[in-house]
Parts: sequence; C-alpha cells; structure tokens
Amino acid sequence: MSDSEQTLGFRVDDTCLYTDTHDWVRVDGDIGTFGITDYAQSHLSSLVYVELPEVGSTFEKDAPYATVESSKATNESYAPMSGEVIEVNSALESNPGLVNEDPYGAGWLVRVRLSDPSEAAGLRSAASYLDLLRQLSEE
Repeated sequence: MSDSEQTLGFRVDDTCLYTDTHDWVRVDGDIGTFGITDYAQSHLSSLVYVELPEVGSTFEKDAPYATVESSKATNESYAPMSGEVIEVNSALESNPGLVNEDPYGAGWLVRVRLSDPSEAAGLRSAASYLDLLRQLSEE
C-alpha cells in the first residue's frame, strides 16, 4: 500500500481520488479501481455482505454500483467515475470483512475500464478529502 495519512482516526490514501459520498477511485491509465473509504467502512461497522455488479456491467458517474451490508446498515456505493466493470473482487464473497481490514488494498470492490478519464478532475484529492473529514468532525 502506498502512503496514507491518518486523520481523526481514519486512513486516507494519497494515491486515490475521493467523492463526497466516501467512495474512492485509484486511476491507472483508463482503468479505475473503486472502493469505499476507511471513514465509510468504520461507520458501517463489520461488513457481513457485499453485492457487486457483474463483469460487463456499465454505469455512469454517481450511479449506485454496489451494496455493502453490515449489522448496522445497508448502504449503496456510488461510482466515482463512469465505465464498464472488467473485474470484481471475488474474495469479498467469502470475506466481506476485507473492506473493514484494508479498504484501500485487499478490500477494493471493482475494477472498471473508464469511459471518460477526464471525470477525475471533478473528484477530491486526498488533501481535499481530509478537509471534508475535518468539516464533518466539527458538525
């Protein structure tokens, strides 16, 4: 895992871009790896189930693409960028807790062929996401 900063008890990976809905994407050319943030997984508590889309599924930016379920709540994850699913993290079927243990590494959700890499410009940097977490902690 690359550098990450811990603020307010939450890890933030500086190689990712973030949404205000606490989803992340790591962009490598025209491929994006999606997941939920450490902040999101900690508020859900221990995950018991993750529903992922099928390979070949397509979705637009900000559309729901996955569902994460814990004993506390069921939440949808929203696509940080548009694209087509090329791989899902099948390890989550038997071990959804990987999202809790390593949200930016082994707990990734899907890999997507991005249809519009320029959408990354509308996402938060790690520094901007840290600012959002600080604002939320003050509310």
